[in-house]
Amino acid sequence: MKPTILVITPVRHIQGVTAILESFAEVVYNDHPTLSEVVASVPGKQAIFTNPNKSNVFIGQEVMDAGVDLKVICTASTGTNHIDKSLAAQRGLPVLSLTEERSFINRISSTAEHAFALMLAALRHIPASLESVKAGEWDYTRFIGRQMDHLTVGVVGYGRLGGMFSRYCSAFGARVLVYDPFKQVDDPRHEQLALEDLLIQSDVISLHVHATDKTRNLMDKTWFARMKPTVVLVNTARGDVVHEPDLIAFLERNPLAMLATDVVADEVRNKATSPLIALARENNRVIITPHIGGMTREGQEIAYGHAAGMLRQFFQSNA
Repeated sequence: MKPTILVITPVRHIQGVTAILESFAEVVYNDHPTLSEVVASVPGKQAIFTNPNKSNVFIGQEVMDAGVDLKVICTASTGTNHIDKSLAAQRGLPVLSLTEERSFINRISSTAEHAFALMLAALRHIPASLESVKAGEWDYTRFIGRQMDHLTVGVVGYGRLGGMFSRYCSAFGARVLVYDPFKQVDDPRHEQLALEDLLIQSDVISLHVHATDKTRNLMDKTWFARMKPTVVLVNTARGDVVHEPDLIAFLERNPLAMLATDVVADEVRNKATSPLIALARENNRVIITPHIGGMTREGQEIAYGHAAGMLRQFFQSNA
């Protein structure tokens, strides 16, 4: 008898994913469910297939209590902060993710490219200048930007994405500084420094770290106290690695500083009340995109396709 999978993220637009899932399972699709809808529909399902970018559902106690037949949770993402992993572990419920699937995720450059695009959008004031043109203006004087080959870019986290982003910056002639206590920088174009030195010297600081209990609120007032008042902050990691009240206070104190982010804190549950989104409505120094870093056609096909394959292998191995 085939397992039944509840898919709570859009996948039918991604080539090949539904074919993989339907090759071994009965599949129920709900692209945009509420928490109550998931709780109501998860009984009798052996798996949940999800992704944090397009979900309003935190897979925690309510879902797991209702999912009495669940055997596995699968997420087409490297991040897992939309799942209560500790509770899942207590219940013996495996969580399949792309976090350690290096051979596949090394093929996905989408998020690093998006970080680079956000940085350039901030440095060249692209969103604000577009709004000016749409308002009938044609005046460059408020939108004078910066040139990459005169800037120092600080990269926090030198894993897959941090390394890619660093190489993009080097290709544009920037000086690249790296802080990562767990990695050895082997590219002669990139300087590995202590965190304090990176914060003091950088014109741009880009975050590329996983969200864990140790990195939650990692960037806080102690970091901001050392940064340049004109710094551009880029975050395509997770919103939870930044202490948002300290960030907002820093931006309010420093009218030339900018933020370009693809994430906000606790975005699965609280994006409707996010103070950063509220700030962006009234401040063109804050650029926010809706967690689209990995959302390219190629990136989705690689990530979702491999996650679906992992789920198929799980059920084949546990038949």
